Amino acid sequence: MLSSLLPHCLVLAALYTLCSIPLVQAWIQYPPNGNATMTHYTLPQNYIAACGCTAASTHYPTVAMSQMAFGSSTAYGPGCGRCFKLTLLNTFTSDPPFFPDVNKSLVVKVTDLCPTGGNGWCSATSDKANLGGEFINFDLAWPSPAIPDDFFPSNVSFYGYADFGVWNVSYEAVSCLQGWAGARQNAALGSVDDGSSVCCPADPTGNVNDTCPSYSDQNGIPPDTTTSWAPALLTGSIPSRAVLSLLFVLALLACSI
Repeated sequence: MLSSLLPHCLVLAALYTLCSIPLVQAWIQYPPNGNATMTHYTLPQNYIAACGCTAASTHYPTVAMSQMAFGSSTAYGPGCGRCFKLTLLNTFTSDPPFFPDVNKSLVVKVTDLCPTGGNGWCSATSDKANLGGEFINFDLAWPSPAIPDDFFPSNVSFYGYADFGVWNVSYEAVSCLQGWAGARQNAALGSVDDGSSVCCPADPTGNVNDTCPSYSDQNGIPPDTTTSWAPALLTGSIPSRAVLSLLFVLALLACSI
């Protein structure tokens, strides 16, 4: 009895040991230019988003950045305040893809976090792209008084609808002070004064002196890497500690018989 159970006991003990090692998913390190996906969401005017950028920032083009590129699982992160020039390439979800005659561009400032969740557009990790095959998603605050209503090209007569939802875009990191429309109004730059839970630099460069740290790292909140037992069996991920603890106890009881 004991000899037949011993291999199973050893396997469970090994898994339990591995489970005690803390796992932290790496933030995505992206180049200054490349391709991404872009969605859009409703951000009320004068709303103070995750970075804590001033209310006036919502009067100009802003985006939420996908969590693992943003660099924090809550509140501010290294993505806060950065500006990117986004250029529409083609639609992703339509069949066939729509390629506009003119590739429109827009300079946006990151003021918000687009959290991971399921297989959403903001769910990319350092080793798994999103549904569009990209590691960054920009969620544009739109409609916006700073963005023309016809910013997104369409062909209603062919597709039967105007809003394609998801676009493939190219991005380029740019200086906010030189490219972002809100830089012309001082009130739109910086963060609100409500304590340490905000960080929205006027023109971050990546230098530690002018770029937000990861709120998650500063406060000991790691990215959510929770797995379930079933996916772990299929992918090799380590199951949750609670499950393995229970199995380990059962294994010890069985081995003691």
